[in-house]
Amino acid sequence: MRYALLINERPGSYDGLDAAERAGITEAYTALRQDPRVVDGARLGPAETATTVRWGHDELLITDGPFADTKEVFGGYYLVEAPDLDAALELAGRIPAVRLGGSVEIRPVAAP
Repeated sequence: MRYALLINERPGSYDGLDAAERAGITEAYTALRQDPRVVDGARLGPAETATTVRWGHDELLITDGPFADTKEVFGGYYLVEAPDLDAALELAGRIPAVRLGGSVEIRPVAAP
């Protein structure tokens, strides 16, 4: 079964980290990407670079920035092939954002 691991980072979680700590985080993400169960994945640009589209008053409303001010921002994802939720949870637990105060939402990918 395929699962999407949606990575939510806490803004500022990298603040105060030295170069070696940042390199260690990058290495952890890279190691996950190399896991054969990982089908795809990507880091997203910062929330400030987002453009949000909504429908309002019979027209599209386009605004710069994220939809809402939140304590976490969607920072990236992994698409994984795992036999069950427990295996997906094991992978999610290795994502550095979790240790840095963020979270990972796991969702089964719906069949087409």
